[in-house]
Amino acid sequence: MRTKSLKIIVALLFIFNLQSYAQEATSADKSNIQTYTPSKLLNKGQWDIKFFNNLYTETKGTYDGVKSDKDRETYFTSTLDIFTGISDNNRLNVGLLLEYRSNVINNKSATSVFGFKDDVNSRNGLSSFAPALKWQPIESVGNFSIQSAFHIPIISDESDENGVYLDQTAYTFQNRFFYDYTLPSGNWQLFTELNTEYNFGDEDSFANKTFVLAPGVFMSYFPTDKSTILGFAQHYQRFGDFMQDFTSVGFGGKYQLNNTLNLEVLYSKFVRGNDTGLGQSFNIGLRALF
Repeated sequence: MRTKSLKIIVALLFIFNLQSYAQEATSADKSNIQTYTPSKLLNKGQWDIKFFNNLYTETKGTYDGVKSDKDRETYFTSTLDIFTGISDNNRLNVGLLLEYRSNVINNKSATSVFGFKDDVNSRNGLSSFAPALKWQPIESVGNFSIQSAFHIPIISDESDENGVYLDQTAYTFQNRFFYDYTLPSGNWQLFTELNTEYNFGDEDSFANKTFVLAPGVFMSYFPTDKSTILGFAQHYQRFGDFMQDFTSVGFGGKYQLNNTLNLEVLYSKFVRGNDTGLGQSFNIGLRALF
């Protein structure tokens, strides 16, 4: 009887070890786009560099409760986010965010932003930078993290003498809360974000003394371990001296080009809002993890 019990225990231990090994192998086999969501922190010494480009163009707007057509305005924003892991427990990353803009007004074509001109219709330049921290507040919840950044404007005037807007001149203290959940099948992943901003420091800025709440929900499906398609909805609400809100929906995909590089393509449409333009955005990003 004792020998039989011993054999059962050994068999159970063997099965458990096999199962643990299979789980580790599955985790190791996961691609970067499955593993390194915005919620996931980097290991010590690891680097994450993301070059993301957003082209937003609008020909409609809603102001004072009235929706109407307007001359086209186009805003191109290119961001470079650089993060690295610095802690032994992999719960703290430090980074730097850089933002470059090129904007055009007066019904110019959407692609004219790529001329990167400074004239009566156009303006461009590096507009802000931000030191940033990304941290995991709860050790046992690895898929929940917070990114805190302090955005410092480089420009002195939001709009030039021709009325071409570039970027806000108020400082921004930003906190982004990330959480993701992978369904048991492994083929679906839910990602949520809550972006909060407090803008201050320049009485001439439209954003001065305003607070922003911007939640977003993303649902991803992985047809293969190196690709994903996704749909999302986002809302943006500004409170304070200037009130504004809008809602957008969109879709896109990601593809892992190799062990280091990931490609991301997104499209979104602004479906409603108050005191804002209503347009659409086209986005493409390249991310390097090493």
